Amino acid sequence: MNVIARRTLVQFWTKHPRSKASLEAWYHEALHATWATPEDVKRRYPTASILRNNRVQFDIRGNEFRLVCAFRYDKGIAWIKFVGTHAEYDKINAETYNGNPA
Repeated sequence: MNVIARRTLVQFWTKHPRSKASLEAWYHEALHATWATPEDVKRRYPTASILRNNRVQFDIRGNEFRLVCAFRYDKGIAWIKFVGTHAEYDKINAETYNGNPA
């Protein structure tokens, strides 16, 4: 997959160093993945939640953090829309959110 906005992950793990190893691992795996459907993602990440608008919410570091990506499976693109704490995630609509909290 072409993962768009790695910078979003870097900015987040700079503020939350405990998330770095888990986010880096997810990024490198997604980069080499060939997910063609939400079911492909779910097979690899059983705890992921499939959302509307071709989005998937991933639990990071034992659900301490959340990551939301919008997928264009036909183009092989995963676009990071949100990364944050569980509390920050609870304040957004993950199906429409298009930017990370400040």
